[in-house]
Amino acid sequence: DGAELVEMFRHVKEMGLTTSLDMTLPDPTSPAGRADWRAILRSVMPYVDIFLPSIEEMLYMLWPDVHREPGASLAPLLLTELSGQLLEMGGKIVGLKLGERGLYLRTAGQTAIEMLGAVRPSDPAIWAERELWAPCFEVNVVGTTGAGDATIAGFLAALLRDMLPEEAVTAAVAVGACNVEAADALSGLRSWDETWQRIERGWGRRDMTLDAAGWRYDDEWQLWMNCEIGGL
Repeated sequence: DGAELVEMFRHVKEMGLTTSLDMTLPDPTSPAGRADWRAILRSVMPYVDIFLPSIEEMLYMLWPDVHREPGASLAPLLLTELSGQLLEMGGKIVGLKLGERGLYLRTAGQTAIEMLGAVRPSDPAIWAERELWAPCFEVNVVGTTGAGDATIAGFLAALLRDMLPEEAVTAAVAVGACNVEAADALSGLRSWDETWQRIERGWGRRDMTLDAAGWRYDDEWQLWMNCEIGGL
């Protein structure tokens, strides 16, 4: 029931460090596929600072009925409700990888952000109670091996540099986009400076429209923001 996972994350948090957790989609017929993931996540999330699973993984683990729906819509309200459950379980920064739909980010309130540990932002208030959706960058997709891991790497690299949440989600989808330009997991990646220069030169984003209350497109950051979200 995830006892060793919980113990590991609890021990690391007691050391004053910042924790990050990714997931993988289990084989439904395997022991992992039959585990009570809602109970496991409820136990470990209080010790998780940054949680960056894919939407498929979270639907499978928390909302299996929705996961089984063919072509289930990634509506903003669905992501808000799903991320809200993860914040209620104890998460502080929750990102949902959405494949070609980009990266969704939801953060808890300032008190929770102040508990992030060694990599806590210098201004926790800027990270508190945010809901962002970053569209993907325009690329010629060659392969997707490692794209999710690359996206996480971009996000963590930005957090380590004490960047804004808008910059962190931008870095995440940028590194993920670089990754898919090559067939393998690494050769498409560039240095941090090269990646950020590509962004600053006006790298185009994929068109994406969100027709939902509270959401607006920010021209400066080229991403969607929910201005009515309340933090947990």
